[in-house]
Amino acid sequence: MLFCATLLAYLPSLSGDFIWNDSDYVTAPALRSLEGLGRIWTEPGATQQYYPLLHSAFWVQHRLFGDHPLGYHLVTLLLHAASAVLFALVLRRLLDGAPGPSTSLRESAPGSLAAGHERRRPAGVEWLAALLFALHPAHVESVAWITEQKNTLSLVFYLGAALIYLRFDRTRRPRTYALALVLFVLSLLCKTVTATLPAALLVVFWWKRGRLRWRSDFLPLLPWLALGAAGGLFSSWVEKHFLSAQGADFALSFPGRLLVAGRAVWFYAGTLVWPFNLNFIYYRWNVDPAAWQQWLFPLGVLAVGGGLWALRRRTRAPLAAYLFFVGSLFPVLGFVNLYGSLYSWVWDHWQYLPDLGPLALAAAGLAHAWDRAALGLRWSGLVLTAALALGLGALTWSHCGMFTDDETLYRTTLARNPDCWMAHNNLGNTLTVLGRLPEAVTEYEAALRLKPDHVGAHYNMGVALAGIPGRLPEAIAQYEEALRLKPDYPEAHDSLGVALAENPGRLSDAIAHFEAALRYRPDYAEAHYHLGIALAGVPQRQSEVVTHLAAAVRINPDYFEAHQRLGVVLAGIPGRQPEAVAEFEAVVRLKPDYPEAHNNLGMVLATAPDRLPDAMAQYEAAIRLRPNFPEAHNNLGIVLARIPGRLPDAVAQYEAALRLKPDYPKAHFNLGRALLEMPGRRPEALAHFEAALRLWPGWEPARQMVDQLRATQP
Repeated sequence: MLFCATLLAYLPSLSGDFIWNDSDYVTAPALRSLEGLGRIWTEPGATQQYYPLLHSAFWVQHRLFGDHPLGYHLVTLLLHAASAVLFALVLRRLLDGAPGPSTSLRESAPGSLAAGHERRRPAGVEWLAALLFALHPAHVESVAWITEQKNTLSLVFYLGAALIYLRFDRTRRPRTYALALVLFVLSLLCKTVTATLPAALLVVFWWKRGRLRWRSDFLPLLPWLALGAAGGLFSSWVEKHFLSAQGADFALSFPGRLLVAGRAVWFYAGTLVWPFNLNFIYYRWNVDPAAWQQWLFPLGVLAVGGGLWALRRRTRAPLAAYLFFVGSLFPVLGFVNLYGSLYSWVWDHWQYLPDLGPLALAAAGLAHAWDRAALGLRWSGLVLTAALALGLGALTWSHCGMFTDDETLYRTTLARNPDCWMAHNNLGNTLTVLGRLPEAVTEYEAALRLKPDHVGAHYNMGVALAGIPGRLPEAIAQYEEALRLKPDYPEAHDSLGVALAENPGRLSDAIAHFEAALRYRPDYAEAHYHLGIALAGVPQRQSEVVTHLAAAVRINPDYFEAHQRLGVVLAGIPGRQPEAVAEFEAVVRLKPDYPEAHNNLGMVLATAPDRLPDAMAQYEAAIRLRPNFPEAHNNLGIVLARIPGRLPDAVAQYEAALRLKPDYPKAHFNLGRALLEMPGRRPEALAHFEAALRLWPGWEPARQMVDQLRATQP
């Protein structure tokens, strides 16, 4: 029933597309091979974050689902439902488990949920908590956003490790301990926020027993604490060095970080209690240690903690839930720099794991209240549970609609947070991809009004402006501004180079920018491609053209444009036609509906006498894909003219080329040669040679044919 309810509530998410940075997680082309899988594990920076098990899971999913989002959504949803079930099993073991070796249940404080001898545990507490977790709309971001599969996958291992460790706490079997430790390490390899698990287990043991002992409680978890600390420090280093989580936007004093943490705790607690008006990106509030009102948030957090501490002798459950919630939130409270903090101090997906504690407490409280109600009112518990599930499920269903596609995501975000410069910028990117360039420019301008030093918005506006006729100078100005703000921006260097290459006399400047892009990012396939094209115009550097084009296809084997251009270059080098054939075949394999690739492959194959049938097949494929392709008709005519008995078919192809392109001198010339071989058609042949010469006055072969035919006229 839990799986069915979860699937139903999240059904709209299954029709969602990839959004925002999903492309950074769904395996990049350079990592889709077995070698790429090795890089995922051995090369920090090969993926956006060093979560190798997560990215290995995405690697496998890409093998299964390719670039279709449905499969990824299904996996994420099933992981979420599995986490809910594991949550219930963990709670069942906590509430029904036998006493640990260090204490008995009779040592529990009066009123604690573990004190089974004093108070009967209400039925279904664990499943009510699991239902709340599965259907709470604050978790939609973690389930409907494919990127956040790191949340759902890591939580499965986290809860699995907790479940097995609770068994170890009862049995003390080394094999059980080893299995729990392995699951904990797997959770860290998916997302290091799970490093809080050993501390959470200590909180749980304190709640159950009323005290902690060094030998039985702390000592077995010391390796876990060390692994968690190491994982957290390494992730912080990756955020800083590979995600640029440093600089002015992240420069907060320690008092400022305390203010962020205090307000964030209240925000997440409020979202959990009142899950309305949820957003993808929330307002990033200003932090001012001089404003006394802002200190009310962290002081309030401490006051609540103090009050629950004073209540511990009556019941430890609220304090345990509080410690679990705040402790699990600690990695995302602003004490370490996280890239997401650039846009907002709080995100819904950051509270996915911490919510387990308060939801368990809420379920226990509700179940106790219903269990202690008068006998005639106990049936209302089931009704209220159903109503609560329907309400949460309806909110979740509705919130899933926000994650349908990028445009919906950012427009909804802006409707709820108009000052979100990131949403303006990303909406501009979406509109650029859709070809709605003037609208995109408007969004970039809005982003820059809110954040004038936004390097990405300057660059993105340049890309949009470059696609609007007559606005290339403005695009160049935007690229230059982006480079003024960030000189080591390889994409801006590359795009500025492309723009400058379109200006007469600026080729050397363009080449300098392509080379700068490669200095900052040597594995930049597009920059290698553009540099190779630019160097083709520099006679002294012709030898480097193939080098850079080959580098582009080596870095990105699916880069069909680079294969195409490399094939063209190789076809013009004596003795390298077989390599050209291989490049064009790669283009045809990557983009079988690309008529130019079939035409080019046919041209290279036609240079080998024994490959004429293959060449003819490629030209025919090009014409099938594009019937109005005059060059392919002309080239097919050339091949047919070389096959005995096919001269009339060749004439038909030349005539088809000229119907499509009457000012095509090569087709006129080829048709003239074909007609010259046919009895009685000499005058027509001369007319076509004359047409070729008229269209291309300096073409010597056409002039020779005209002179020869005129000289031999009767």
